[in-house]
Amino acid sequence: MRLRRFLPEAFAVVVVICFIVIFLHTNTIDPAAGFEGTDTIAASRIAEMTGIPAEEFTPLVPQWVPPSGEVESALFSMQAAAGGILVGLVFGYWIGNRQKKEQIP
Repeated sequence: MRLRRFLPEAFAVVVVICFIVIFLHTNTIDPAAGFEGTDTIAASRIAEMTGIPAEEFTPLVPQWVPPSGEVESALFSMQAAAGGILVGLVFGYWIGNRQKKEQIP
């Protein structure tokens, strides 16, 4: 009975380990290949399809550029902290509701 309780966590650990192994395997196939993000790949594909160089694309809404890398890092860390707090509140709410239901006969 106790082993069934941790089955989802064990499954998640196995899935994460599989993703790590797959990533390491695909990374060793061509070690000279650099990691490109989806933005870079999408921009190059759009440039291929339209025939317009990627440098000529302009965003519809002008983007604010932080004055320094430190400000950008601070904003990113504040965003990550706010997301972590939100996720913690949601999980805490769910656990509290589950415990409340278990106490009521």
